[in-house]
Amino acid sequence: MFKPSFIRFIPLRLLRIFAKMVAWFLCQNDRKGMYWKTKINLTLAYPKLDEKQIERMSKSSVQKQCLSYAESAKCWAMPPEWSFNQIKQAHQLNILTDALANPKGALIITPHLGTWEMMNAWLHQYGTPTIMYKPSKNPTLNQFVLDARQRLNGTLVPTDANGVKALFKTLKQGGFSVILPDHVPQPSGGVIVPFFGINCLTSTLASKMAQKTGCKLVGLSCFRRADDEEGFDVYCDDLEDPNLYSPDIHIATTALNQAIEQMINRFPEEYMWGYKRFKGVPDLPNFYS
Repeated sequence: MFKPSFIRFIPLRLLRIFAKMVAWFLCQNDRKGMYWKTKINLTLAYPKLDEKQIERMSKSSVQKQCLSYAESAKCWAMPPEWSFNQIKQAHQLNILTDALANPKGALIITPHLGTWEMMNAWLHQYGTPTIMYKPSKNPTLNQFVLDARQRLNGTLVPTDANGVKALFKTLKQGGFSVILPDHVPQPSGGVIVPFFGINCLTSTLASKMAQKTGCKLVGLSCFRRADDEEGFDVYCDDLEDPNLYSPDIHIATTALNQAIEQMINRFPEEYMWGYKRFKGVPDLPNFYS
């Protein structure tokens, strides 16, 4: 039986070759799967692009999504020092360090963009963040990822009310937390606001935390360098729109989605477009039917 920890013995170069092969096979089926969902989402998000541009962009995005999965697996299998050493440059690092000095705490916004797992070890050099962790349904995979996260010495909390309380406590004490803000939440945990011009269910957790604590909001994303061999760069974005702190949750979440859009537009093909981001909205067609 293959154990995920064995990935540590496979060179990253070979994992990337395998990921590109998987991506090629996925792109042969445009009626279901990752390539199909990616094309739908990119067509919705970038309506000015023609069919050939969408097709080219979708194939590139699928490849980058597969690369990100392979790179994340390598991160989980390797010691934290390995991931730390992969980060070659942090753009506008002062934005992050200034936010971490904020007495009201800092909330790090990390969308499903690039290889966010690669910067986890790098981020932990600045302290002990509180991070929500949702167990995988696969017990072997769950233990593999959990072991990796625990090696980073962060504080892992469940994705429930107790976890939310822990996040608030961390911020009120001047610490920092990390949230992936762009998943599709349960209706009770979200509101319907635009994302790339399409109304969709959007999580309110990050916005409520900003409202109630006055914490500093910083966007972080991590991308492989162009030659695939020279590591990764981290980008720090100052999320300073006053609307992010609006008491009107619809205004606040709309502003957050706009900030995430700007982060994605830096390298749009690096976003995880292969999930049903625009699903489950009343009065809109089912784009994925």
